[in-house]
Amino acid sequence: MADSPNSQSASRRDFIKTTGAAAVGVGLTSAMAGAVHAAGSETLKVGLVGCGGRGSGAVKDALTADPAAELVAVGDTFADRMGPRIRYLKRNRKYGDRIKVDDDHIFAGFDAYKQVIDSDVDVVLLATPPHFRPAHLAYAIEKGKHVFCEKPVAVDGQGVRSVMETCRQAKEKGLSVVSGLCYRYHEPKRELMKRVHDGAVGQIIALHTSYNTGELWYNRPQPGWSPMETQVRNWLYYTWLSGDLINEQHIHSLDKMAWAMQDEYPVKVSSIGGRIKRTGEEFGHVYDHFCSVYTYADGTKCFSTCRQQSGCTVDINDYIMGTKGTADVMGHRIRGFEVWPKDRKTDMYLKEHEELFAAIRAGEPINDGDYMSKSTLMAIMARESAYSGKDVTWDEAFDIKVPGPSEYVWGSAPEASVRIPGIA
Repeated sequence: MADSPNSQSASRRDFIKTTGAAAVGVGLTSAMAGAVHAAGSETLKVGLVGCGGRGSGAVKDALTADPAAELVAVGDTFADRMGPRIRYLKRNRKYGDRIKVDDDHIFAGFDAYKQVIDSDVDVVLLATPPHFRPAHLAYAIEKGKHVFCEKPVAVDGQGVRSVMETCRQAKEKGLSVVSGLCYRYHEPKRELMKRVHDGAVGQIIALHTSYNTGELWYNRPQPGWSPMETQVRNWLYYTWLSGDLINEQHIHSLDKMAWAMQDEYPVKVSSIGGRIKRTGEEFGHVYDHFCSVYTYADGTKCFSTCRQQSGCTVDINDYIMGTKGTADVMGHRIRGFEVWPKDRKTDMYLKEHEELFAAIRAGEPINDGDYMSKSTLMAIMARESAYSGKDVTWDEAFDIKVPGPSEYVWGSAPEASVRIPGIA
């Protein structure tokens, strides 16, 4: 599959891409930038990198959040994904007329992200498999774009370090980076966490979180697919692409626990895991269950489980246990008291985009870089502990490396070997 030709154009409005420009000396204050966009009169041009279901969901939320936003460029590794996705988005009555992607701004291939980012866009939505996130985010910030960054942000510790450095640079440039860890934008959970932090459960002594759910999708290989194409189209099942289920899915739960601990992170983790049901070659080399115990510096324990096995009990819950009582995070209850009435509905996916676009227009950047990086590392360290059969410390986690391909071409792919604790 050949890459689409690059289409570059000069920047439309440098001041949008360098919101908070006083911090980088371009001579326009944040207040001035906010004044320009306060009435919503200026169009914010959006580019999408990754045209799967989550990418199209991010487009829907972005254009719903800001009525002056337009989608003008899209990119994906696979050309066949984009046409149907664009047609689907154009059919929406609320924002379909703001899908303004012409043929010159549809890019395919491993370098499609560069072509989208180099286009005349102000905001980039990053929704590719996690392996690619550090490089994509780094390029977007280098080019002065605001970013919505899906979770997780990396598959190994070295990728996390890269993202942390990129987010530091984003702060210096006055650029917003909003994370796809959407529970932090859910108003009921914000209210519950505020009360927990104010002492409603007393001193936290233990946490429990579970993300036990069913199996996910699988794309059957077609004639002509190379090993690389087969893996990328089924990225969930390859650690180098997804970071395994504990990283790709359970990170939501781990991030809620980090939030409860006011972004204090564990000093070590001990995990077990394996693959019992999802054992076929088509499922790559990832596990289908993990059980982890995190230990914090003061001795507090976080007990964590996740699994993807159909036909089993589904349990997606989080509990914060303290000296005065327990908080049920998903139920929005503390010691039996309902923190947020069930009839008060909120949309966390929309909320994160509302706050992103409002921040851009106000010249008051949001930067979720620290917690989105460190919550990702919580998942990575537990995965490595289960894979190796050994405890992993927080400091050790930053050095974890997952080998990827030597080059991005449609040919061979990294070997899909299952890690065996105590052996490999």
